[in-house]
Parts: sequence; C-alpha cells; structure tokens
Amino acid sequence: MVSRVIPVDLFDLVIFGGTGDLAQRKILPALFRRFCGGQMPKGARIIAAARTNLSQSEYKAMINNAIQAYGGNQANDAVALDAFLDCLTYTRVDATGDIGWPELSTLMAQGQGARVSIFYFSVGPNLFGPLAERLHKHGLAQDSSRIVVEKPFGRDLESARALNATLATHFCEGQIYRIDHYLGKETVQNLMAIRFGNMLFEPLWNSQYVDHIQITVAETVGIAGREAYYDRSGAMRDMMQNHLMQLLCLIAMEPPAKFDPDAVRDEKLKVIRALDTVEPHHIVRGQYQAQQGADDRHDSYRETVGNLRSTTESYIALRAHISNWRWAGTPFYLRTGKKLVARSSVINVFFKDAPHSIFGEEAGRHANLLSIRLQPNEGITLKVTIKEPGPGGMRLMDVPLDMTFSEALGAAGGNPPDAYERLIMDVIRGNQTLFMRGDEVEAAWAWTDPIIAGWQARGDVPKPYDSGSTGPDDADLLMRRDLREWQGINP
Repeated sequence: MVSRVIPVDLFDLVIFGGTGDLAQRKILPALFRRFCGGQMPKGARIIAAARTNLSQSEYKAMINNAIQAYGGNQANDAVALDAFLDCLTYTRVDATGDIGWPELSTLMAQGQGARVSIFYFSVGPNLFGPLAERLHKHGLAQDSSRIVVEKPFGRDLESARALNATLATHFCEGQIYRIDHYLGKETVQNLMAIRFGNMLFEPLWNSQYVDHIQITVAETVGIAGREAYYDRSGAMRDMMQNHLMQLLCLIAMEPPAKFDPDAVRDEKLKVIRALDTVEPHHIVRGQYQAQQGADDRHDSYRETVGNLRSTTESYIALRAHISNWRWAGTPFYLRTGKKLVARSSVINVFFKDAPHSIFGEEAGRHANLLSIRLQPNEGITLKVTIKEPGPGGMRLMDVPLDMTFSEALGAAGGNPPDAYERLIMDVIRGNQTLFMRGDEVEAAWAWTDPIIAGWQARGDVPKPYDSGSTGPDDADLLMRRDLREWQGINP
C-alpha cells in the first residue's frame, strides 16, 4: 500500500529558534522528508531566525549535519539534500529587541505570488509574547498569517490564560496552532478511524462493555539536558496535562457531528470538563533513583538536578473518572515516567468478561483486549479467545490479531511518517483538527491545578523507584486495590 502525496500551497515558513535543538532534530528533518516526498511546492521558502550571528553557508552546514543525523534514509540522497538546503535562508533576529526585524520584513516582502505565511515559535514560552508583539509592530501579522506555538502552554491556569490573552491581542484563534506532537502520530489519528469508522467497536465503546482503560507513556531516558525546566515542572505538567490528556480525550470523546476542527475539539473539551476531581489515594508519584548495584550515582534524579531535597516527580500514575453517560463507572488509569524499563506508549482497552461462560471453570476466564501501540512499532492488536488446538476437551486461549503498521501498510523505510511531518503540513493547509484550542488548554489546567495544589499542601514526597524498572511499587498497589493489574511495559 502506498500513501498518497497531496502537495500543499506555496508557503513561507519562518522558524524562530532556527538554530535550536527542536529545529535541528525535528522541524527541519521533517520538512526535508516532505520535500523528498514531493509535498513541498517549488518556490516554497524556509527562513530560519535566531540571535546567533551566522553566515548562510555556516547555517546550511549546520542543518546539513542535522539532517544527516536525523533525516532518515533520504539523507543519503545528496542531490535532494542540496536542493532542500537551497530552500533555506538564515537571518539574525532578536526576539526581545529590534535587531533583524527590518531585514526579516524585507525578506518576507520578496516572496513572489500568493503564499501562506507561517511563523513557528520554536522558542521558550517567555518569548511568545514578544514575538507576537513584534510581528504585529513590523506589519508581519497579516489576517492570513499563522503562528505555531510549542508547549508548554503555561505552567498553570493563570499563566495559560495570560498566554492566550497575549496571543489573542495580535492573532485570532483560527490563526494559532498549539502543537502537541503526540496528536500527529499515525496511530493516535487512527483512534478516531477505529472508533468512528468501524461499526464493530463503537456500539461496545462504553461502560456497559468496557471494564477499564489504561494509558501508558513510558520513557527510558532521564531528564539530562532539561534539568532546570523539568525540576520546576515534573511529570504532571510535562506529560500528564497535555500528552496523556489528549490521548484520554480521543479515546473517550463522543462522535463529532463531522470531521471538522472545531467539532472534534468541542467533543474533546466536553471530556476534560466531565473529569472528576482525583482523590489523593488514587495518585502515585515517583522519582527515579540509581539502579540497585549501579556505580553511577548520576542515575539518580536528585543527583541529576543537583538538588538532594527535590520533591519533583519523574513518574505519575492516577485513576481518573469521567462523569457522563458513556463512561460512568469506568476507571481510566494513566501513567507516565522517566527511566523506565522500556520506551512504550500504548492504550489498552480492557473489555468485560462474558456474562456467562458455557465452557465451565476449567476453561478459565477470558476477556478481549484492544491494544493501540503509539510507539515504538506502531500498530493495533486485538486479543480474541479461541479453542486451544489439540484433543482433550474445550480449552480456551487468547491469541492476538496483530496489525503492525510498518508491515501491514508498507510505510516508506519501514516506519510511518514522523508526527511533525503531518502537523507542519496541516498548518500549511490551515487544518486545526490536531491542534489544541485555547479553551481546551485552560480546561486541562483547571483540572490539573487542584491535583498539584493538593499534594503540595499535604507535603507529599514522591516514592523512589529504580532506574530501569516499571515504576514505584505503589503504582501496582493502586491497581491491586481494584483487583486489576497494569499491562506490562513492552519495548
């Protein structure tokens, strides 16, 4: 199966923070792969802006090295890489001053023909406001312009509201694209296709048939390189409030009237607003420590951040409930953590046991499990119950029906497109379906803030867990109290 390539309109894309880590590892390699895929029209321009004083040749050499490292198999095509680098222009711009803005304005005015103007804020959130203000001051904030804003979208409800208000001063909501790369993953988008494109699942997608749902985002990496940011934020702000919240919304939302950006986001917002307050005994926080027997003390979270009294969590698990007709009584278990045994992002939908087994107790109890793997090895597995082969009576066993996308769909290079490839193309198309709306962000913080305030008031300290484990023991107890257990974290 070969995916269709639909070219986008002619565009100018300005990347503020064009020398930064995100631009080099994700944004520009993603654009290069879309260039190789024939999706970038002739004449499209990518303008990188940053404070560093670089010549055009120095910047292109930097991006050449970045694409060699992160561009995938296409980076071996020297002709394509040279052609892509010809689309790049570097200009020095100070986000908080006036240096470089007249030059950027002149550069933008040189674009020939009607084209979409996009400004990607690949910078810290403290620069979002100054950038928006200067784009407006120098006449670059046109009615047709679009801005892309990376997370974090604030650190609490108050700061999120302030950020939204600042952006709204210069851009309308339809021009603001709050990017969450999880929503660009092929399997995440397939959540909607699975639910709303198959009559098989939608009638069963409710508390009558679903026992519980687990959402796991496990990482093997620690926080090296992000120490200052992470120790102020923790897993709740860094992952739970945005990535896992978005997965929860997509798995639990009602069918929208149509596949339209605001219709989809309206339904996601309803899920967030229907979330109950999480009780303290339904929350587990953890902090990784050096693995037992390890000589490197820097495997410890506290050693890494240089604060031996830090109470910031690198792991969080909780049980959430959605108070609406579809999900009343069905628990959602969410967990995410650093330095775990494997890198794995998966949604597991556990269906209830059959109400009556005709095969007797010796056949055991069996229930269907739908696993949606987001990374790695993106795909979908449905466990169904069959008869165990051989003589000797009716013995039942569970077997998986497996669709691994790289095998079933023949994705280029054996892997599906990177999330940034789709999301950037959606910005150019003007499609906001996979981007968060301002009221959605604020509703997520309104649910998150009381949870954080609660453990701060109680003086809770995260439970230690070994690097390379599945997390703190208390997370297992959280499930056992409900006579359930976590599905394993598998690579």
